[in-house]
Amino acid sequence: MIHQLATTTRTTRPVALLALAATLLLAGCAQVGGPTYTFWDAVWTLVIFFFWVMLIWIFIAIFADIFRRNDLSGGWKAIWIILLVFLPFLGALIYIISRPKVTPQDVTMMAQAEAASTAAASVSTADELAKLAQLKESGAITVPEYEALKAKLIS
Repeated sequence: MIHQLATTTRTTRPVALLALAATLLLAGCAQVGGPTYTFWDAVWTLVIFFFWVMLIWIFIAIFADIFRRNDLSGGWKAIWIILLVFLPFLGALIYIISRPKVTPQDVTMMAQAEAASTAAASVSTADELAKLAQLKESGAITVPEYEALKAKLIS
């Protein structure tokens, strides 16, 4: 009996808190459109603003993806753009569902990014100090320039 009561309490607490939050939210928004601007009006304004920004960002990302892809011909790009302009929500949903998860172009870009990070990671401070010493010995940089670059590199 006690175990059953503890389980019931654990499962009903989130539901009760959600119901309380919904009640407060709806009660606070009862004055929307009235002569006053309440706290809940501000909250709803922020939520709506967030969703508009998110929606605009999704469309920017989809347009950029359409123009970036090299596996689509110009005609298919035009069809996707027209679909997104005239049926924005449905077009975005269809594009997101129909786009392959990874295209050959994505694989190439990932390989390039991995090669760049590997190349950047392989350069160590000791290598840079050795190059600076060679430049100083060859006379390409002066001793004060060497010391300044060395201090900048070590810090």
